[in-house]
Amino acid sequence: MSDAAQPTAAEVRAAAEAVKTALDRHLAAVEGRSGEDDPAVYEAFNQLAAAAEVYDELLYDRYDEVTPFEIPGTEDSLPPYTGPEEPNAVSVLIRRDYAVAEPQRLLAQAQRVEAAVGDGTGTEASATIHGALGILFDEFEADEIASRPKEFGLEEGDSTLWVTAADETADPGAWLEAPFEGVDPQRVVCRFDVSAVFDDEINDEIDDIDEVEDEVEDELDPDLDADLDEDEDLEALEADR
Repeated sequence: MSDAAQPTAAEVRAAAEAVKTALDRHLAAVEGRSGEDDPAVYEAFNQLAAAAEVYDELLYDRYDEVTPFEIPGTEDSLPPYTGPEEPNAVSVLIRRDYAVAEPQRLLAQAQRVEAAVGDGTGTEASATIHGALGILFDEFEADEIASRPKEFGLEEGDSTLWVTAADETADPGAWLEAPFEGVDPQRVVCRFDVSAVFDDEINDEIDDIDEVEDEVEDELDPDLDADLDEDEDLEALEADR
């Protein structure tokens, strides 16, 4: 960035003050929250995230410096909720991904089910992977499969659950042709995501902490280490006496 386009020191200072104000507003919203999903807390969080992002950018552009904290970007979160304050109905949307890790186990499970409830048609739908999947998901509840996927030869992938608010219950059969289309993100009350990427992030943070600890240990005064070793030797001699 050229010098002409750099923000002024006053602009950086103003951005810092905006962060302080947003922090106070967020704390006040949390202290006075009316429930677990209080929209005021959500709005204050987004305002704090936006203010912090602006300050971080201006600080870097002006001083080539960054902040020591990170607030999740609003682009990865849901937009502000605009649905009814007291929904008369809700829809629960669930997606679970699986890898067919053990096809033979999957086929064997389906064949057992087919043998137990066989209709005598001899179609042997369990002879194919897609046929076996149809049998198992017809016989078992999706939650039951999710609780023990390995028994069905499956390996868990990402999953998400969205709870969306509605003014009224949909008419029977109204959305069956396209059940997952037309979801309004601004009517999502809450969502819960499960992904291995979160575990990777945690592991990366742990690795970073371990590296810092190792660096600190390496930088310790060697003379101090020697003094500690001598103290331990003296304690051992006194114990022997």
